[in-house]
Amino acid sequence: MSNIVIGIEGLVGAGKTSICRELIKEIPNTVLVNGGNLYRAIVYSMMKNGKKLEELKKQGKNLDIKEMMDLFKIEIKIENNETIIYIDGKIANEEQLQSKESSLAVSTVGGSADNRNLFIFAKDLINDLKKDKNVIVSGRSVMKIYPECDYHFFIIADLDERVRRKCYQYNNKETEEEVRENIVKRDELQRKAGFYEYSKNTIEIDVTNCKTIEESTNLVLSKIKLPELV
Repeated sequence: MSNIVIGIEGLVGAGKTSICRELIKEIPNTVLVNGGNLYRAIVYSMMKNGKKLEELKKQGKNLDIKEMMDLFKIEIKIENNETIIYIDGKIANEEQLQSKESSLAVSTVGGSADNRNLFIFAKDLINDLKKDKNVIVSGRSVMKIYPECDYHFFIIADLDERVRRKCYQYNNKETEEEVRENIVKRDELQRKAGFYEYSKNTIEIDVTNCKTIEESTNLVLSKIKLPELV
């Protein structure tokens, strides 16, 4: 039986990354491609090197994201069945990539920049990994990058639950009001960019009432038909 590709997208704060990390434990011979972290690393590197957010936004389609990836020596490697991002030879700081500033910048830049060459790179990477492994792809525009996905899930949860989860992720370093405002703003940017669009094969998974990541993951697993999961 050939290996499969599973795409995972979702609303801000719904827990898609945590679900993906559980899935690679539950589905044998599986690797996770965290496309979101790759994009975050590129945008973070541009801003760290003096590019202002408004300047990046104005560049629009003149901003080739793959070109920026190469310029800042950003690499993606597989370690412990998951992609790890390196910036100029050093592992990218997960906390910095997941910060409110980085998240907002990605939501702003992602919908206006030229992503075509990065998408080609990503598809080639997925095809290469699929030769030997099942592949889970987490990020935005998964179906544009890899329309041949065997499964495409979109994870949702109501706003209050997403705010609660983000507050926990940020260790309550920000107020609930600040987190809510940030999520609402990112939701708006993501919708305008077309990142919340479903394809005809998209399966929506509502995890609002799930008390644990394991519960959320089991909802996804229940939709996947593999001999190993029976």
